[in-house]
Amino acid sequence: MDAVRLTAWVRGRVQGVGFRWWTRARALELGLAGWAANLADGRVEIVAEGPRESCERLLELLRSGTTPGQVDGVVERWSEAKGSTTGFVER
Repeated sequence: MDAVRLTAWVRGRVQGVGFRWWTRARALELGLAGWAANLADGRVEIVAEGPRESCERLLELLRSGTTPGQVDGVVERWSEAKGSTTGFVER
C-alpha cells in the first residue's frame, strides 16, 4: 500500500487543551508518522504520513467531536509521502 501525506489545519479551541497529545496518541495507534504543531493564529497543523486508509481514519477522528477542546473546522491537503519522518511528535 502506497504511503500518502495528510496535512490538516484544525481551527477552534485546540490549543492548551491536550489536543496535540490526543492527536499523537491516535496517530501512533494508526501507525502514522509525523507531527502536530501549534500555529501562531490558534490553529493546530497536523502532518501525518502512512497508508491512505489510516490517514483518512485520523481525519475522521479529528472531525468526530470526541477530541479535547472544540474543533470548529478542519482543512485538509493530500500529497505524496516524503518519508522524512519517523514516529509522531508534538511540536
